[in-house]
Amino acid sequence: MELKLVRSVFNPKSTFGKLFVNGEFFAYTCEDTVRDLKADCSGKIKNQTAIRDGRYEVVLSYSNRFKKYLPLLLNVKCFEGIRIHGGNTAEDSEGCILVGAEGDMKTKIWNCASKVNGLISLLRSIEKKEKMWIEIVREEKAPLA
Repeated sequence: MELKLVRSVFNPKSTFGKLFVNGEFFAYTCEDTVRDLKADCSGKIKNQTAIRDGRYEVVLSYSNRFKKYLPLLLNVKCFEGIRIHGGNTAEDSEGCILVGAEGDMKTKIWNCASKVNGLISLLRSIEKKEKMWIEIVREEKAPLA
């Protein structure tokens, strides 16, 4: 299964985009600010920095913080515990990817539970059959703030 997050709105406090599942629009996304991370991880501001663009393997694992199974991105350089979960603003992110059914693409997303639960169901249906991946890219015409 291929997830693709297309980041398109960049501002000093947050990053907004859209999540696609196998090429079909699935949810709006909200993340922390994209920063210029160096190879030694300098440039990262704890709990206020989005992960780098790239391709990451995704697994379902139990989150002690949220007390439920959630998608976890593996081998994210400079970060640990990056999950896909619900939340409304970048303040809810701490580096994770937030998903919601609706969003204004400026300040927040909302109606998150249905999208989180839907994604978990999709991933559960294929997790033992094939590897799951997420590719994170910048929309070609999206200017940086």
